[in-house]
Amino acid sequence: MKTPVVNPNAVERKWKIIDAEGKPLGRVASKIAHLLMGKHKALYAPNIDVGDYVVVINAAKVALTGKKAETKQYFHHTGNIGGERWISFKQYLNHRPEYPLEHAVWGMLPHKALGHKMFKKLKVYAGAEHKETDKKLEPVAI
Repeated sequence: MKTPVVNPNAVERKWKIIDAEGKPLGRVASKIAHLLMGKHKALYAPNIDVGDYVVVINAAKVALTGKKAETKQYFHHTGNIGGERWISFKQYLNHRPEYPLEHAVWGMLPHKALGHKMFKKLKVYAGAEHKETDKKLEPVAI
């Protein structure tokens, strides 16, 4: 029996929708990464993007367990000397509520060109409204 070779042009991509309201951040992020990579499909291959499109709504209402909502901080560097910046989870929810979920998902994807391609299939919205109304969205339970 030979191993089937996946043709990336012949992959059928579906649109999935996830409601993140009240769900733990890590569990939602791991499910999203799983769908973006295509690991739920029988024809999964680690070197080919076979994943589906994922739309996430209510990203601003994602939950953190314990005291993480007060203590969790995100780091970035401006590139200048002494340019360390630490921003708390609560500040990000006020400033850009999609970022914590996007950041968690990006950490679970491959950090190469293939990961960038997978990440572009993720659409995150802070509220219940989204722009993908013309697509046939399949709900995903978490």
